Amino acid sequence: MGMTMTQKILAAHAGLDQVVPGQLIRAKLDLVLGNDITTPVAVNEFQKAGFEKVFDKDKIAIVLDHFVPNKDIKAAQQSKQCREFACAHCVSHFYDVGKMGIEHALLPEQGVVTAGDCIIGADSHTCTYGAVGAFSTGVGSTDMAAGMATGEAWFKVPSALRFRLTGYLPRHCSGKDVILTIIGMIGVDGALYRSMEFTGEGVGSLTMDERLCICNMAIEAGAKNGIFPVDGVTRQYLAGRAERPGTIYEADPDAEYEKTYEIDLSRIVPTVACPHLPENTRPASELRDIRIDQVVIGSCTNGRMQDMETAYHILRDRQVAPGVRCIIIPATMAIYRECVERGYVTAFIDAGAVVSTPTCGPCLGGYMGILAAGERCIATTNRNFVGRMGHVDSEVYLASPAVAAASAVTGHISTPEEV
Repeated sequence: MGMTMTQKILAAHAGLDQVVPGQLIRAKLDLVLGNDITTPVAVNEFQKAGFEKVFDKDKIAIVLDHFVPNKDIKAAQQSKQCREFACAHCVSHFYDVGKMGIEHALLPEQGVVTAGDCIIGADSHTCTYGAVGAFSTGVGSTDMAAGMATGEAWFKVPSALRFRLTGYLPRHCSGKDVILTIIGMIGVDGALYRSMEFTGEGVGSLTMDERLCICNMAIEAGAKNGIFPVDGVTRQYLAGRAERPGTIYEADPDAEYEKTYEIDLSRIVPTVACPHLPENTRPASELRDIRIDQVVIGSCTNGRMQDMETAYHILRDRQVAPGVRCIIIPATMAIYRECVERGYVTAFIDAGAVVSTPTCGPCLGGYMGILAAGERCIATTNRNFVGRMGHVDSEVYLASPAVAAASAVTGHISTPEEV
């Protein structure tokens, strides 16, 4: 029986010729990731278990991004614990204030992840790295601790769903609209513990930033991981960036998929996920009567350069609507710097927006944009659960950077054509 991309990567890292869905395996890891919230828990478990050293200082990444720069004493203590652990074990990939970024934008940008990797991270959106042809998935902090010590993890081999993409996205549509459309179609448990494998001629029309966005939200459909094939776009992105050579795995012609979905990219429209689940999607054009109090453009989903460029072209020479707070967060320091050099930051400020240094901040209701009772936010983030961005009586609408920026200008949910 043939194997999917994901199954081939897992088989190789388990030292096996073949794996099948449901099989339990122990696989070697190319990277173990943690952030300022999950790493302290992992460090406590690491020490409690009596581990004295990490398996490979070059295969651990600790990124301070959720509450950084620190918002309070507890956040400061957590970051301090991360710094001390990274220093004690000479962790190569440690990213602190001034060099940090939102982890799932930073690690691909810095070339820390590459094609064919097997990666775990104590953050659910670790599935982002499937965009470069890697198997990556989120785990708990205890698994992170074990991974840091042994360089291995247990997995149940997932079955797969195939999403065959054709055509080209219309103007003002992006990868965010693609993944919101898919989640609206299959539901938040539609890919539960399965691999979402994206194939077809339409893949080549998607930028790397769009692929990273799509894989980032695979978890919002319950998936174990999302993954794209390695093509010319991938190779160009990794060239001169990846720290080490990758390995390209291709699905077998007779690979088995539980179901195949045909996605015509040309039929995608600007899409919004309404409260309080990512599956509650509707076309943005049907939501014009919904007024907003806040806009957030950023996060590990949509804080990349293409997202900043989209926001710039809409906000340039326009004004944020009265009564609307617009918060823009470049995902890494490199992106922040490029926004400065291109004049984007000046344009954002002139429009009435604020620009933050890289942080997850408001996405998880951390800081830099907490919502009060009754307030509504349209955000380029990945979750809109009850209380996700603040008060339990607030509302979060998920959208692309184009829709979010247009909505900032009009004061209500809008498509770019309306501004």
